[in-house]
Amino acid sequence: MRSLLIVFNVSGMRRNLFVLHHCMHDNRAAYIFSCQYCSFKLCGGVMESGTQVFKARSLRASNSPIWRNNAVEVFSRSSRDEEDEEALKWAALEKLPTYDRLRKGILTSSRGEASEIDIHNLGQQERKKLIERLLKIEDDNEKFLLKLKGRLDRVGIQLPTIEVRFENLNVEAEAYVGSRALPTFFNFHVNIIEGFLTYLHILSNRKKRFTILKDVSGVIRPSRMTLLLGPPSSGKTTLLLALAGKLDPDLKFSGRVTYNGHGLKEFVPQRTAAYISQHDVHIGEMTVRETLAFSARCQGVGSRYEMLAELSRREKEANIMPDPDIDVYMKAEATEGQDTSVATDYILKVLGLEVCADTMVGDEMLRGISGGQKKRVTTGEMLVGPAKVLLMDEISTGLDSSTTFQIVNSIKRYVHILDGTAVISLLQPAPETYDLFDDIILLSDGQIVYQGPREHVLEFFEYMGFKCPERKGVADFLQEVKCRRFSVFSICEVYLTI
Repeated sequence: MRSLLIVFNVSGMRRNLFVLHHCMHDNRAAYIFSCQYCSFKLCGGVMESGTQVFKARSLRASNSPIWRNNAVEVFSRSSRDEEDEEALKWAALEKLPTYDRLRKGILTSSRGEASEIDIHNLGQQERKKLIERLLKIEDDNEKFLLKLKGRLDRVGIQLPTIEVRFENLNVEAEAYVGSRALPTFFNFHVNIIEGFLTYLHILSNRKKRFTILKDVSGVIRPSRMTLLLGPPSSGKTTLLLALAGKLDPDLKFSGRVTYNGHGLKEFVPQRTAAYISQHDVHIGEMTVRETLAFSARCQGVGSRYEMLAELSRREKEANIMPDPDIDVYMKAEATEGQDTSVATDYILKVLGLEVCADTMVGDEMLRGISGGQKKRVTTGEMLVGPAKVLLMDEISTGLDSSTTFQIVNSIKRYVHILDGTAVISLLQPAPETYDLFDDIILLSDGQIVYQGPREHVLEFFEYMGFKCPERKGVADFLQEVKCRRFSVFSICEVYLTI
């Protein structure tokens, strides 16, 4: 009996699998593939001038589970060798200068082949496939954020956190009332003359003064979701604008707002905080994707590039190879000058705007996306930026409770995992949406009624004599407690325990 080693080709990688035994019996050749678990039999062979040429006429394999387990082991070896090849490519990538290293990555194709790519020239289809691999299902968003956080924690990099404090905020406005407030031709010229005489202290000011916020103080902590509740005209929008540093200069403002102890005049708050308005103002001729991409280019990448450079340096020193998809995403997110960033595709996926990504936004004269989709575009315009503080004003307008829950849940995962700071104003949140928040701020007539953990709000009002009835939503109960205009049944229901 003579033996010969046979080499198979599996997934493009050469493997030595079995030994072929050749024997002669009754002038007939028999070829047996032998291993420690099973056997193959191939009948028929030709001997030519000392060279063995094998032709398989029939192939039969054992159906035992031992063979199947061995096959799994064989393909696991194939995957290990592919990982080794990927590690070699990563080692070659690590030898490049820092500038070139941060602009190149290793992207795996649908066939499992790893190739080196230029991040700046990442195409739309490549970005789409990358996001699909990272976010296959809805729950993958949390796993994806945990991978981002885990990569930073592995080398000891801590994300910066921002604590927002506001002390003794007072905001007042002056306006004409009655017929003088009407935009008529006569009032226009009278207001100009009266304003000039008031400036010269010849005539007293005839505008009526309104107090919007009165001696408001509080703190918004990082890594916590804060819900801002209050009836209409209670001062929610003014408070968010004051925290974002975007108050109208005609308003009289006093007090102090600090970010980690620094006043608003010591830095540019628009680069740190993102205010999301309740009004949908867009360019109707642009598509949803173009709108988010334009917003991303205007906001820039912030400190992402510097953090990525430090991350790459520490991983190189520690000889750590990151997840290729996570590495490509972080490099694409930190690369400036792209027409469309990978962060745009990520926000489109999270907010459920993929179905209308290439549809024009539209306006009063041009048909476009629906009102709920416009509201999500307004939210996405600020989420694509590098801001660490999110100040959202009535983002649930025009959205159903299910969509609102999904958006708030996505923001909650971002805040808790990546140490963000968020204040979200909602008018009437559903019970499941209300339970997503950590802290509550209740406003009424420009004053804070309650600020603290969500778990203690009912205990606080019960101590004050307001008990929440059974089978009643907590958010609805809080709205009724703060609002002066109760119905007869609400008055009896709320004040019954006093």
